[in-house]
Amino acid sequence: MICYEKMLKSHVPQIAQLEKQCFSDPWSEKSIASELENSLSLWLVALQGDLVVGYVGSQSVLGEADMMNIAVDQAYRRQGIGKNLVLQLVEKLKEQGVHSLSLEVRQSNAPAISLYEEMGFQQVGLRPCYYRNPKENAMIFRKEWTV
Repeated sequence: MICYEKMLKSHVPQIAQLEKQCFSDPWSEKSIASELENSLSLWLVALQGDLVVGYVGSQSVLGEADMMNIAVDQAYRRQGIGKNLVLQLVEKLKEQGVHSLSLEVRQSNAPAISLYEEMGFQQVGLRPCYYRNPKENAMIFRKEWTV
């Protein structure tokens, strides 16, 4: 059974490994750990026992949140973990008085785009050449709610 909880220091090494597995430009372990000290940050993990199988991170300012990163271990994809991480994040953000969540996604990431649209996110913009390695545009999505 997958459990969802706030990121702890003990989760950081596994998140850093997932970053390397999932992204061409991964965050360092030090950068991830620094989010624990950032009062604007909220990071959640999906756990199978003690194993981090997914995570999502955000930062909030003045009632608006930006989703920094989300990833699910390849062996655990297509099981709803990514969707549940976003749902859990939105619930926690609502509790903090946040009323919107924005994110960037690679223009070629059709599965993620489909998921975000299914969850009620709407495309609100495009960031040309946002991603490096390989260079690619980012689609900007946003979802709003009442608190």
